Parts: sequence; structure tokens; C-alpha cells
Amino acid sequence: MHRVARIDGDGIGPEIIDAGVTVLDAAGERFNFDIDWVNFDIGSERYLRTGELLTEEDITGLEACDSIYFGALGDDRVKPGIIEKGILLALRFHFDQYINLRPIKLLDGVTTPLANKKPEDIDFLVVRENTEDFYVGIGSRFTGSEKTSLEVIRNLYSIKFGVDVESDATEVAYQIGLITREGAERVINYAFERAQEREKSCTSVDKANVLSDIYGLWREVFTSVSGRYPDVKTDFTFVDAVTMWFVKNPEWFDVVVTPNMFGDIITDLGAMIQGGLGLAPGGNINPDGISMFEPIHGSAPKYKGMNIANPLATIWAGALLLENIGEKEAADAVIRGIESSIIAGHVTKDMGGSQSTSSVGDWIAEQIRTGA
Repeated sequence: MHRVARIDGDGIGPEIIDAGVTVLDAAGERFNFDIDWVNFDIGSERYLRTGELLTEEDITGLEACDSIYFGALGDDRVKPGIIEKGILLALRFHFDQYINLRPIKLLDGVTTPLANKKPEDIDFLVVRENTEDFYVGIGSRFTGSEKTSLEVIRNLYSIKFGVDVESDATEVAYQIGLITREGAERVINYAFERAQEREKSCTSVDKANVLSDIYGLWREVFTSVSGRYPDVKTDFTFVDAVTMWFVKNPEWFDVVVTPNMFGDIITDLGAMIQGGLGLAPGGNINPDGISMFEPIHGSAPKYKGMNIANPLATIWAGALLLENIGEKEAADAVIRGIESSIIAGHVTKDMGGSQSTSSVGDWIAEQIRTGA
């Protein structure tokens, strides 16, 4: 028995999670395990109704679960950032989900925008650090009315570069990125462990040629950790270069490990080369704690309740969840079910089909039950 929290979220969230639950329950029937789904009313509707984002009761309930299955967040009635920071980022930080795992894999039957690339050419993992870097939220803005603060910033700039900031500047903004040796080491170590299981190749992404302090430390840690894995081939690439190589030679990559901000950017590129956001799952992972799995796309409020949203990214996220809780055989069956639906053309309109959200989930569930 696995106790899994279900957070539908906003917009199309309830529909795509419904489809995912249908598939995961079918996998449980086939591979002899049960999932005890625990529903949580967390999202924009409750926030608009009560002003609550995450409550102590929510956290206590989630802490009693083995894993979290998450739909989508976002509502046009709520100012951008409130829900995302107050719920999604808050959960990642509370449960120390320091790994964001993104499989970039071209499934059979899916068309990639890259010319002449096949499924065997696009199959790698991006391991993104998930709790540090520029997303720690250290920053501020100073206006002309705050002259003392402006002078401090100007003086720091002058000391560093030997030039003066324009004396008539009316506003200054700054944001600080932060990487700790411990934070970098644990995510890089995880990346090498995954590389050991795969093709024994690990690529580090940074921008140490310009941001030499913060990403210089990242490089040092990567080099140090690599010494514990002598059979894993390693490589360094700058973030601007990796976007080029993802497009030109995706077959070069096996496991890619990256700081938080760069990972946020390059995984969206990865999603497109694997066929689009409708096929892109993500995992927020604490290897020793509670992890959370979700599609990476948004909540698409205009399609809410229409039963037309593509559920495949959510179902694939469910496969990541199953693998994380030890049901690897079931996870593989879910991936095969997704591929079979694509090959058969049993997909939603965005992928050229005519099926509904629920019918795609039902069809994949039946494929799993029958072992097709």
C-alpha cells in the first residue's frame, strides 16, 4: 500500500490528474499494489475563497504521505507569483526537494522538430538543482527616494569595476544567486548515480566564464564528485552552448546536471525537442524524503472543464512517481502504455487526435491491465 497525496490544483488540473489516477490504479491492479489517494484542497480556488495558500494542516497531512501527485497551478484572477511561490515553491523548500528531474525522451510515434532525429537520438535526463541559485529570493530595488541605499549600490559598483554608476540614476535593482558546496554536491552526486545506471556519461552546465564565483564553485564540486565515479565520462559546457548542442546533437547527452536557473531554461528546450509541453513530466525529488511529481505545463484556465487537455505529461509524471516509490516494473508499463496510445493515434486534438482527456486515460489503463 502506497499513501499518495493528490493535489489537483487549478484549471485543467483536476481532469489531467483524474486521467493519471486512472492509469496508476490500473498499474496497481496489474502489478499487485494499492494506492491510497489522499485529496488536498490546495490551489487558487481556496486562496480566493479563504486567503490560504498552505496551512499547517496541509503540511501535516502531506508529511503523512509517501509521495505527492500534483496537477497544475495558475488562475487569471490571482496575481502571478502568489500561488507559484506560496504553494509550489513552498512545498519544494519545505520537503527539501532539491532535485528537479526531467526526462528528455522522444517516444515512438512522436514527431520532433529536429530534422532526422529518431527516438534513439533523444533520450537523456536533466538533473536540475532545485533549491538554490538565483531562486533563493535575495534581492531588492532602490529608488531615488532611498538615497542612502542607492549610494551603497553605486559605491559597490565603483569599487568592483573602477567606474561610476550614472549619478542621475533613479532606481537600482539587484538579485543575488547563492550556491553552497553542500547543495551542489548532493545534486551532482545524484546525477552521477543516475549516470551509473545509464550510459555512464555526465555533463555539467554552468556559466563559469562570466559568473566565475558562483559557478566556479559549481565546477569545483563537479570535479570533486567525479573523482568518486572513475567509470563515468564527464564533460563541461556553458549554458549558451548547451542550447545549441541540444538542437544539433541531442544524442551526445546522457545525464545533464545544472544549477537551478539554467535548468529551468534548458528543460523547456528539452521539452520541445521531445515533442512539446504536453509530453513533458517533472519530478521534484528528495531521495530520502517526500517527492512531488507533476506535468511541467500550466493550468490552461480557458480549457477548464472541457475534457480536452492532453493528459500524457501527467500520466508520465505518474510513471516517475511509481519508479520513485519502488514500482519500477509498473512505471515501465505506464511508459509503454503512453507510447501505444501515440502509435495508435488515440490522443487528444493537440497531437492530431480526437480523444478526450478521460478517454486517453481509460485507454492507457486498459492497455496496462491487459498487458498489451
